[in-house]
Amino acid sequence: MNVTDPIADMLTRIRNASRARHTEVVVPASRTKREIARILKDEGFIADVREERDGPGQVLHLTLKYVDGKAPVVSGLKRISKPGLRVYARKTEIPRVLGGLGLVIISTSQGIMTGAQARKAQLGGEVLAYVW
Repeated sequence: MNVTDPIADMLTRIRNASRARHTEVVVPASRTKREIARILKDEGFIADVREERDGPGQVLHLTLKYVDGKAPVVSGLKRISKPGLRVYARKTEIPRVLGGLGLVIISTSQGIMTGAQARKAQLGGEVLAYVW
């Protein structure tokens, strides 16, 4: 299936799976998706990420995390910069999600990182997504 926005597709799969209380999500792999999944794991939004070969391509298996086995840790995911409207932020204009409780994922010249890491490195870039 041809997807015009693979990052939005990944975020939607995670959002739908967490609402349906699934334990695992399978997403076609790419370098950008791998980095986003790594950030989500490092920040404690998902439990585990592993990669497998699936025919000609690779897939990511994301293990979702739940509080007390009931409420999903990921309560919201929102794609900000889309193919039709790119959104960029200067190093002084990096947004905060829910007053700092959420997470901003930014693509910078040094790679994909969180908003806090970008502020510390004094880098701006494309605002990919908000996670809370």
